[in-house]
Amino acid sequence: MCGACALAAMAGATSLRAWLAIHVPALRDPRRMRAATVVLLFVAACAPSVALTGSTNAADSTPSGAAPAASSTAGDGTIAAPGSHSAAPATR
Repeated sequence: MCGACALAAMAGATSLRAWLAIHVPALRDPRRMRAATVVLLFVAACAPSVALTGSTNAADSTPSGAAPAASSTAGDGTIAAPGSHSAAPATR
């Protein structure tokens, strides 16, 4: 999980903790609030890193009706110019 995602998850857990402290009277006990805080921060840190991968396979990233992108190099070592159908010799 990236740093920005981790910060967002922790901020969400902290906000949920504050909401619970205000709206759930049973959690106003310090011991219960501490337990709720530990659970929320644990879930915020572990669940996204286990459940979300953050990347897709190349086959999955193409929309269902779209054609895959064409390669810019031909099999014979020539490079096709964008928008043209002819190939120019590759310079190396």
